[in-house]
Amino acid sequence: MGKLTVVGIGPGDYENMTVRADRALRESQVIVGYHVYVDLVRERYPDKEFLTTPMTREADRCRMALEEARAGKQVAMVCSGDSGIYGMAGLVYELRGGAAEPEVEVVPGLTAACSGAALLGAPLTHDFAVISLSDRLTPWEKIEARLTAAAESDLSIVLYNPASRGRPDYLRRACEILLDKLPADRPCGVARNIGREGETRELLTLGALRDFAADMFCTVFVGNSQTKGIGGQLVTPRGYRDV
Repeated sequence: MGKLTVVGIGPGDYENMTVRADRALRESQVIVGYHVYVDLVRERYPDKEFLTTPMTREADRCRMALEEARAGKQVAMVCSGDSGIYGMAGLVYELRGGAAEPEVEVVPGLTAACSGAALLGAPLTHDFAVISLSDRLTPWEKIEARLTAAAESDLSIVLYNPASRGRPDYLRRACEILLDKLPADRPCGVARNIGREGETRELLTLGALRDFAADMFCTVFVGNSQTKGIGGQLVTPRGYRDV
C-alpha cells in the first residue's frame, strides 16, 4: 500500500516552501493537484508523474490521489499556501473515512495570511480572523455574520478570495458590512501575487478598499482599532509595555 501526503507549497516559489514540503515532493512518484498549483512545481520535479483537475473538481482530485496511493504509489497532493487552511487535507480524510489505508500525512505550508502580512509589515501581531468571501461552499448570509462578528470583536481581519469574475462586487459588499461597525479611515492593506511574479502591496483605508479592484490573486488585510502605518508598513501593536 502506498501513501498520500497532502503538501502545502506556500505561495508557490521554492524560497517559501518548507524543507519538509520539498522532501515530500522529492520522495513522491505522483504529484496531484489543481493544474495551476501543479504548474508551480512541475519544473522543479520533472521526473514525477503529474495528475491534475480543474477548479471545482476537488473531490475528484482527492479520490484520484487516494486511488493512486491504494495502488501502491507514493503520492503528493499539492495545495497552495497551507494544506489544511482552505486546503485539501480535510476532504482527503473525509473521503478516506474510517479506513486505515492508505496512510495519509499532512505537511503544512505558508498560508497567505502569513506571507501577505510579512509583505505588508506586521498587521497580525495580535488576535485576528481569517474569512473567505467565496460563497461557493458557504452561504453569503453566514459570511456576512462572520464579518460582523469579527468587526464587533475588534479583530484584525484577513479576507481570502475577495473577488472573481463571478463575484466582482464581493469585496465591496464585505467593506460595506464592515463600515457599519468600523471607521472609514481604518488602515488596510492588499497583497497581490504573493511570492510570485508581479508581487505588489498597497496600503489604503477601509473607505478606499471598498472601491479597490481586487481579484483572486489578492489577500486583503483590515486592521483593528490599534493598527497603524509606521514607515510605510502596516503594523498592529501587540501592546507591549515600555514602547
